[in-house]
Amino acid sequence: MSQGTTIVPRNVKLTCSHWEADHSAALMNISFGDLLRQLAAEVPDRTGFVEAPLPPQPTRRWTYAQLLQTGERSARALLCHFQPGDKVAVWSPSCAEWVLLQHAAALAGLVLVTVNPAYLGAEVHHVLSTSGAAGIFHAPSYRGVDMSEVVAGLRPSLPELRMSFDLSLWDSFSADSDPSIPLPQVSPQDVIQIQFTSGTTGKPKGARLHHLGLINTSHFAAQRATFPDGGVWATAMPLFHVGGSAGSHYGAMSSRGTFVLQPVFDAGDMLRIVEEERVQHIHGVPTMVIRMLEHPDRPRRDLTSLRTVMSGGSLVPEWMVRRAREEMGCRFTINYGQTELNGVVCQTSPDDSVERQTSSIGQPSPHAELKIADPATGAVRPLGEPGEIWVRGYQVMHGYYNLPEGADTAMVEDGWLRTGDIAAMDEQGYLRITGRLKDCIIRGGENIYPREIEDVLHKHPAVHEVNVVGAPDAQWGEVVAAVIRLHPDAAAPDAAELFQYCRERLAGYKAPVRWYYVEAFPTTTSGKIQKFALRQLIADGKLEPQPFVKPERERA
Repeated sequence: MSQGTTIVPRNVKLTCSHWEADHSAALMNISFGDLLRQLAAEVPDRTGFVEAPLPPQPTRRWTYAQLLQTGERSARALLCHFQPGDKVAVWSPSCAEWVLLQHAAALAGLVLVTVNPAYLGAEVHHVLSTSGAAGIFHAPSYRGVDMSEVVAGLRPSLPELRMSFDLSLWDSFSADSDPSIPLPQVSPQDVIQIQFTSGTTGKPKGARLHHLGLINTSHFAAQRATFPDGGVWATAMPLFHVGGSAGSHYGAMSSRGTFVLQPVFDAGDMLRIVEEERVQHIHGVPTMVIRMLEHPDRPRRDLTSLRTVMSGGSLVPEWMVRRAREEMGCRFTINYGQTELNGVVCQTSPDDSVERQTSSIGQPSPHAELKIADPATGAVRPLGEPGEIWVRGYQVMHGYYNLPEGADTAMVEDGWLRTGDIAAMDEQGYLRITGRLKDCIIRGGENIYPREIEDVLHKHPAVHEVNVVGAPDAQWGEVVAAVIRLHPDAAAPDAAELFQYCRERLAGYKAPVRWYYVEAFPTTTSGKIQKFALRQLIADGKLEPQPFVKPERERA
């Protein structure tokens, strides 16, 4: 395992928007289980994992030797119920047990299916049925939802779901282990997770991620961020997301470091964690960083250990980078990735200027071949001209799981993955995002897809036509806005009623918080609705929003 290596920007002068893969940094051709065994052999007494919840809840710690011991015991407990290759879902907020299950499933050769804890019944059903999950580990409850009750209600319609377990009882589950059960040989190319991510259809699709991809994208991102060998990495990024379960978790472990998990983000407590755990690296979306900068406790906390903040997932404003550098005394790195790419594929260097940091998403990562392509033909675009980001290399997923034939439009026959994002490349290979083919809304780093919300609102009796778009927001980057044309004979419902209608059918972060009524939508000459024009009208204040205050219980 490489120790203390950093990846610096390449000095290139391109003639077109095509980045040839750089193979000078070695790939870690290893499965997660073998990585954990290697760590337990090299640094057995080093703390590998810390769960740091809000006080007075106790902090819990595991050395690498303990992580391997508990991981192998728990893997054998899993194999008392499942076979290597089976899909096992986890539907829970972030917690230590989530991480320990992730380790055990990888060691047992199982495929972990991650489920957003905010999902409600129909959303959970889609993930479980599409993935063919044989088992599910779930929290007892989340945000007032009895998750045990939801799972019990779903099981009759999920014939492949044989077993369900309460994740809060993980210790007792793991104790029921058979030491005679052999652990399987797992290849780096084997699928380790299925993470669900939406496309333009709005129906989440299960990306098949592999050991090789998750470990190396995370490792290279850590190296470009100059994360030191044996360093301390803290995050509150949710574990169901590739940025938490892999980018942070594997980023720290692949550098023999300590992964510190804050289960639920709290800005003041994260400052405490940095001080007490001597954190060197924080990974968080811009909203998290802003809240830390603005927290009244920041000036009195000792943040001298902090070297780097890593952010991305939505627009990173220049003022935030400057304030982080000046007021937290650290450097900054901005990354861009996708679930379908096993994580990060472009990243700025902490040595880049503030202007470079905030006007680009950096250069491609090692071993990534990347081009800015004409979306219609795949032809390489000239430098500076926008086109779709296409990527080819080890980090591309093994396709979506269980899609109907012809439904996977992301994968191109010669190995390219179409990201759906529009960018321009300069002659140094730095990319600048200019738009999204997918029309995705990014709220605080969380991807939200309009079609799913539109499908819900179309069923409301007063709604004749609806378009959901992203509206600019100082805190979240973007928030969800619904623009509605009412049925001619319908009374206009108030925004609170429409919000509650969505909340009963969708996770809270998907429910629109800005509501607009229009007589007609802007269209092209062929009658196609111009969503970009709606976004501009909202940004310019030319549409009058309906009065709405988000309920206190929904604020986060």
